[in-house]
This record gives sequence, C-alpha cells and structure tokens, in this order.
Amino acid sequence: MEETNWVLVVIPIVIAALMGSAALIIRMKAAKRPTSARRIMIPPLAMSTGALMFLYEPTRPPLFYVIEAVVVGFIFSLILIYTSKFEIRDGDIYLKRSKAFAYILVILLLVRIVFRLVVGQNIDPAELSGMFFILAFSMLLPWRIAMLRRYAKLKQNLNQYPTS
Repeated sequence: MEETNWVLVVIPIVIAALMGSAALIIRMKAAKRPTSARRIMIPPLAMSTGALMFLYEPTRPPLFYVIEAVVVGFIFSLILIYTSKFEIRDGDIYLKRSKAFAYILVILLLVRIVFRLVVGQNIDPAELSGMFFILAFSMLLPWRIAMLRRYAKLKQNLNQYPTS
C-alpha cells in the first residue's frame, strides 16, 4: 500500500474511533443529568452545519449513493430509537443508560470501517465523506426526533400528574 493511501485509510478510522469514544462518554455523562428538549435537538442542529461541505463539489455523491446512504442511516436510526429510553427520577426526565448503546456504537464503527475499506477503493475519498455525512445525519435526525416526541409525551404526563 502506498504511503498516501495508507494515511487516507488509517486517519479516518482513528478519527471515527475517537468520535465514537467521545459520543459514548458524552452519552454516559448525559445520563447523570436531567434531559431537555434543547439537549435532545442540539446534536442534529449542530451537525446540520456540516452540510456546508456540499458547497465543495467533489463531496457531492450521485443521487443513487445519496438514497443508499439515507436508507442505511434510517435503518441504523431504528436501532437507536429502539434502544433509547427515558425514565422519571425525582420529578425530572433522564435518559436511561443502555449497555446496548455501547455495543451498537462499536458495531456501527466496525460497519463504517469495513464499508470504507471495501467501497472506499472505488469511490473518491471526498465523495465517500459526503456519503458518510448523509448516512450519519440520516441516522441522527430521525433518532433525535423520536426522542423528542417521547420526551414531550413524558413531560406532558409529568406536568399533568406531578409526582410530589
């Protein structure tokens, strides 16, 4: 493997592993504090700024790849939606800790690495970055919207039937 190709493969894998670890740590810390609608929706809003990458034409994948990334992202979001639960403690709403979340995150990382190694051979790295952004955003947005709906329902019940 050429020096340049090796760097193009290893660096994104290391970055993805670091980001996955950061997400896991943030999620575990978040479970210790009550959640809010704002905390639930900040990640997709912050991530949406990444769509600016598509101003750079080489990052724009063909329509078929976009559809593929959206579908895969949505499928992964269903897993996250299923494993994300809330609980009421001391009159506040908390995100329940889930052992499954850590496993899912590792599996997603491994899938991403394998995908990058297999498909990355045939797709331009900039285009592949665009696809991964679309996949990640397509996973994050439905998951967070589902969480927000569950949170709002719990909040409404909490306000309607106070525990104190």
